[in-house]
Amino acid sequence: MAAREVESIFTDILDRAKVLDPGNTRKWFDRLTVLQLDGGSLGIGCPDEATLQFLRTNCKSSFTRAAQQITGHLVAVDFDVETIKKSAAPSEPTLPGPRLHPDYTFDNFVVGPSNRLAHASCVAVSQSPGNTYNPLFIYGSSGLGKTHLLHAVCSEAHGKSNGAVIQFLSCEDFVNRFIRAIEEGNLPGFQSQFRTVDMLVIDDIQFLREREHSQEEFFHTFNALYNNGKQIILSGDSPPGKIPSLEERLISRFNWGLVARIDPPSYETRVAIVQKKARLRSLKISDEIAEYIARKLQANIRELEGALTTVYAIATTTGKEITLELAQTALDGQIKLAARHISITDIIEVVTRHFDVRLADLQSKKRSQSITEPRQICMYLARSLTRHSLEEIGGHLGGRDHTTVMHACNKITLAKDADPQMSALLNELTRQITQPATR
Repeated sequence: MAAREVESIFTDILDRAKVLDPGNTRKWFDRLTVLQLDGGSLGIGCPDEATLQFLRTNCKSSFTRAAQQITGHLVAVDFDVETIKKSAAPSEPTLPGPRLHPDYTFDNFVVGPSNRLAHASCVAVSQSPGNTYNPLFIYGSSGLGKTHLLHAVCSEAHGKSNGAVIQFLSCEDFVNRFIRAIEEGNLPGFQSQFRTVDMLVIDDIQFLREREHSQEEFFHTFNALYNNGKQIILSGDSPPGKIPSLEERLISRFNWGLVARIDPPSYETRVAIVQKKARLRSLKISDEIAEYIARKLQANIRELEGALTTVYAIATTTGKEITLELAQTALDGQIKLAARHISITDIIEVVTRHFDVRLADLQSKKRSQSITEPRQICMYLARSLTRHSLEEIGGHLGGRDHTTVMHACNKITLAKDADPQMSALLNELTRQITQPATR
């Protein structure tokens, strides 16, 4: 196949992938290159490790579907860092860095009155880890940018010192690794992994609550790092003293450094966020549309991102220009949903009534199709319609862990995309949940 033909096919695949997955489409997709397209294999080159991890984690399915739709054949898709960049890398082995989101940088973070202190403290820590604010504790409600700042700190620190060892993970992951180390009899290996780093960054530290052994382990990990002048950065949904069932000695240590709060963004900040997020996706919207979205959706940044994804998807699939009228029509349901608080109980009531099952069945260990499907649909809808974490959703449905909920959400998403009946069912259940008058 001629090089020009390969490039033309890849351009079509890229355009189709953007249509199939507008939520994950990014401006830098245009910098992707085709490494190979032959024998049912498509290799896609990306500029760096961060974009590589983002594509493999979030976009492999959509690119595979796009490639198969454009070529009409089964195609296996993989991503790799471009050969030129790889050949320029040092030949000596290096420690792998943390998996960072390519969008989550300081340049892409919109600073306003609600987050100025948290942003400034993160910038300071990234410039001088272990010397400025240690520990740094950032707290605020879900979807306000805490995770973005943690990624930005790691990205900046890693870029300034390639030799720095950075561990960045969720508190759930830390606890799960600790449990696995105990089961495998490898506690010394676990302790060596976390007590010898230059920077430890833990997201959602509130999940340490009610875990006595994990709190004990983290206490000693904290002491080891702090005493050696290593940087510790934590995020939570509330200040240290308000985390339930957290040991006093941990609360005391979390308060040793700087505790910075992030509040919901002001109207002006929300407008700036919408405009910034639109530019990242090469999405052209007017100031009027940005102001409309910012005025109607006020809770958090994820709602704003979701609004842009919805507008982008409808404009792309219909081929229409993005106007204020189109945005108003596209976002009507999301705005109504944002105005009403949806609980997991609301979702369970609708799903159990539709499938004629009991809550006790959904919370049980039964694995028959008649129980498994409603349970997975509950998990999917709870993830889509509420702000609860994966762990909290699993807790409502029989104490299942976050990986089970994640698997359920992925399975229902695939079923929805492949089966029009499943898509229609989910739309109907969502309508019943979000419109109480029909319930």
